[in-house]
Formats: sequence, structure tokens, C-alpha cells
Amino acid sequence: MAEKTQIWFIHGGTTFKSKNDYLNFLKNRSISIEKKRKWSERYLDKELSEKFEIIRPTMPLKENARYEDWKIHFEKHFSHLKDKIILIGSSLGGVFLTKYLSENIFPKKILSVYLIAPPFDNTLSDEYLGGGFELQDNLSMIEKNCKNLNLFFSKNDDVVPISHAQKYKMKLKNANRTILDNKNGHFKVSEFPEIVKMIKEDIMP
Repeated sequence: MAEKTQIWFIHGGTTFKSKNDYLNFLKNRSISIEKKRKWSERYLDKELSEKFEIIRPTMPLKENARYEDWKIHFEKHFSHLKDKIILIGSSLGGVFLTKYLSENIFPKKILSVYLIAPPFDNTLSDEYLGGGFELQDNLSMIEKNCKNLNLFFSKNDDVVPISHAQKYKMKLKNANRTILDNKNGHFKVSEFPEIVKMIKEDIMP
């Protein structure tokens, strides 16, 4: 039986300017017990588990995230990873991968990187991008770590404005950029066939 290709999925999160901002968020946020629609869970397993091993580490304090904490946890997994891995980062997870891969040499060969609606800077309408996740000016090392870099954005994203897609394009000129018309806001969908198709093509002979 052929060895499965690993997919490493880094989920999103939230950052705050201060502890008080974080506590106010906890006090004032709306709570729902309805099950959330997440393309990154059962759907990916159903579509890809035959040929891919999907790894989903739970990053530290995702609702009050700090880059240094995530970096330590991220690197703890390196001994479990294989060459020709696929990396996916959603939202803050996409910023994390961008920052890490633009500042560090990854220890394994990367087949593809997928960044899903990653904010580029702190120009979000309802959220604050901080916690050490701010990107440096030169992002070119990410393209040295992986030649096949893919970015997805949605025109009706209510969290990450479509203008961030152009900001990434200015810095990552060789990246493939896909602008989708409607992913129910910030990719709140139960299926994501566009990324599944591209991931399957990554391992085609």
C-alpha cells in the first residue's frame, strides 16, 4: 500500500491588544450551541483520507494567540513529519505559516502551501492582528521553502477584506491566487471543492 501524503492543517485564531480587550471579548461575545459548518473537518477527511494523512494540531490559546507560543508548538511536531508534505493555514493559521516560512527554513520538503483568507496586516474591521503575528517586509523566503504557493480569498468575506489579496500578491508575485465569489463570509462553509481538487492534483504523476 502506498504511503499517504501528509497534510498539516493550522487552524485560525484571534489576537488582542491587551488582557482587558481579551476579557471584554469573552464577556460580550455571542454564544451558540449550534454545530458550526467547517470544511476543514469531516469534509476533508471524506474527500482526502484515502490518499492523505491529515494532521490537525491544536495550537495554544487560539482565542488569545501569541506567535511565539504557536511557533514552539509547531516545531515540536517536526520529528513526526515526512518529506513532500502539504501545509494549509486558515485565517490566522495562514498568517502564521506565512510568517514562519518567510523567516525560517522548513526542515522537510514541502509539496504545496495553501493559505485560506489570511489577513495581511492590522486593517481588519472587527479584529486586531497582533500577538507577534505581524509580517516582516520581505516575505521572499516562503517561496524558497515552497514553489507551489496558493492563496484563497472570498469577495464576501466579512473578516478579511478582499484588499488583503492584492497586498499578498504584491509581496508574493509567484503565488497562485484564487478569488472566489462567495464562501459564506469568512469561509463558513461545510464543503470546499476548489481546494480538494488542487490538493488531489498535487500528487498526480
